[in-house]
Amino acid sequence: MHKVYCDPWTIGYDERWGAGKRLQQALMYYRSHEDDSQYSHPLDFCPIVDTEEKKVIYIDIPNRRRPVSKHKHTGFYPKDMIEKYGAMRPDPKPINVTQPEGVNFTMDGNVMNWSNFQFHIGFNYREGIVLSDIKYNDHGNVRPIFHRLSLSEMIVPYGSPDFPHQRKHALDIGEYGAGYMTNPLYLGCDCKGVIHYLDAHFADRAGDPIAVKHAVCIHEEDEGLLFKHSDFRDNFATSIVTRSTKLVVSQIFTAANYEYCIYWVFMQDGNIKLDIKLTGILNTYSLGNDEDTGPWGTRVYPNVNAHNHQHLFSLRIHPRIDGDGNSAAVADASSSPYPLGSPENMYGNGFYAKKTTFKTVKESLTNYESATGRTWDLFNPNKVNKYSGKPPSYKLVSTQTPPLLALPGSLVSKRAPWARHTFQVVPYKEGRLYPSGDHVPQWSGDGVRGMREWIGDGEDNIENTDILAFHTFGISHFPAPEDFPLMPSEPITLLMRPRHFFLENPGLDIKPSHAMMTTEAKAASNLEVKSKTDETSRLAFEDTSAGSCCSSTSTIVPSGSSRFTHE
Repeated sequence: MHKVYCDPWTIGYDERWGAGKRLQQALMYYRSHEDDSQYSHPLDFCPIVDTEEKKVIYIDIPNRRRPVSKHKHTGFYPKDMIEKYGAMRPDPKPINVTQPEGVNFTMDGNVMNWSNFQFHIGFNYREGIVLSDIKYNDHGNVRPIFHRLSLSEMIVPYGSPDFPHQRKHALDIGEYGAGYMTNPLYLGCDCKGVIHYLDAHFADRAGDPIAVKHAVCIHEEDEGLLFKHSDFRDNFATSIVTRSTKLVVSQIFTAANYEYCIYWVFMQDGNIKLDIKLTGILNTYSLGNDEDTGPWGTRVYPNVNAHNHQHLFSLRIHPRIDGDGNSAAVADASSSPYPLGSPENMYGNGFYAKKTTFKTVKESLTNYESATGRTWDLFNPNKVNKYSGKPPSYKLVSTQTPPLLALPGSLVSKRAPWARHTFQVVPYKEGRLYPSGDHVPQWSGDGVRGMREWIGDGEDNIENTDILAFHTFGISHFPAPEDFPLMPSEPITLLMRPRHFFLENPGLDIKPSHAMMTTEAKAASNLEVKSKTDETSRLAFEDTSAGSCCSSTSTIVPSGSSRFTHE
């Protein structure tokens, strides 16, 4: 029995017991050695445990029994790779990230100041990182953008209709807590660069204090080009190029088998990104020797079935775009409504951004449309950009938005009512934090709570008022052998970008890496562009017999010659 392991999951909801007892289901595995990965030997039964009585009250056993696999465990540690392949790859040459003059941000307690952004970094047991009071210093005019941003809920529904797999639809944030499950982070592993850490402090379920060391990692990264332009008329001598730096605020939490890597990213052009990486281990189920997975899963190893599943997140956005009184709209790239040959569209090439402002909650219940490149605008209707004549806004650009595949009326759909729409807006009221409700474990999904309560009859006004937007995004995961025994990280990303918020590119005041105006280029007889790198960066390889566009210095012949030579 010491080789039998379980992953304890909340039971979700099981009509045999309802919500009268505190229950967990135990997903069972066999582990031949404590260093082996249990997920390559799943077992076919599932005990139900009363956690108050500390008793197993039932064991769900399938009609078809599947014997314990006799295949060797498949591991993922270096010793396993050496055993499988004889050796690891050669040690990689180090890539060092240094900031010899220090970082570009300052912190006063939990208040961050970086490249015109100011915001508060919070952390709680349920949502993990919470960003609030986000502002931008627009050349002395400090402008509010968001009251609060957080991941307020997520659901991971599995796609096998066989009993008892319908119970596998973890509401990880509401049932477990992204804060409770967060990892302590380590330099050079989870974060790289010059790091500032924040510890997390909250109470456990008994009310006793918990401290997680290095729960939040804050650092800067090079983000490539921010902008660049060269003039072709003088062989690109007239040019400007500015590199971008980004600020990353991150945490990683482990929900049993899966790791969720959360990165809040602030950009020097006013953009705010949310990047998520999924890694860890597939949840697995036993598979008989002569059994086919059917359409519901994939055989990723002998006797191992990895079921289809989704990872759907709910992003809670409390906007305060350029002040109080905000609205929301959907924007669709649309062809001109006028026919080919008409005076309004003679050549048929007209198209525009069709923007529809939501007046009521019901109108805001919208889904992503790839055909129109659909985006959503959060904007201040009381302000106007003096150039464009349009209200200042932040546009949500998010394309990884699969629909909830569980059918309407299903247990999954009832327990995650927010997941049926990509975007929904409700009036702000105190306490509207968690779209599946405050108390999620063993909720049947029936009754009015969370998003279902907030939507109501759908007639509440959401125009030019204090609003909350909830955005559903994520992936549908159909496993493959490449995902096992340890899954390479799979990225999900979304962007909130300023539109009509600034009068020009807000990054133009960042000192460029190189700039030469036409008058300067004309005055020079020989233009040498020197690299700002050390000698080790001159060439990637030792062969220096031929010129290369990767050399550290270049000589550009002035206008009038097409010759371009290198030192």
